[in-house]
Amino acid sequence: MMNQKRRMHDAIVGVVVTAGVALGHYVSAHWLILPAVIGVTLIQSGLTGFCPVYFVLDRLMPSDGSAGSAGCCAK
Repeated sequence: MMNQKRRMHDAIVGVVVTAGVALGHYVSAHWLILPAVIGVTLIQSGLTGFCPVYFVLDRLMPSDGSAGSAGCCAK
C-alpha cells in the first residue's frame, strides 16, 4: 500500500507543479507561486517528516491492518 501512496503523491505533486509552470507561462507569472509553494513544502517535508499530501492520502487510503489487533511487534 505504501508504494501506491508514494505513486499517488508523486503524481499529485507532478501535476500541480506542471500545471503551475504552464499557467505561469501562458496565463500569468503569478501562477509561478504555486510550484514555488510546492518546492518549499517539499523542503519542509524533508526536514520535519510531515507532508500534507501524505496526511490526506493516509486519511483517504488507510493501510491494511492499521486498525488490526496485532501491533507492530506481532509480525
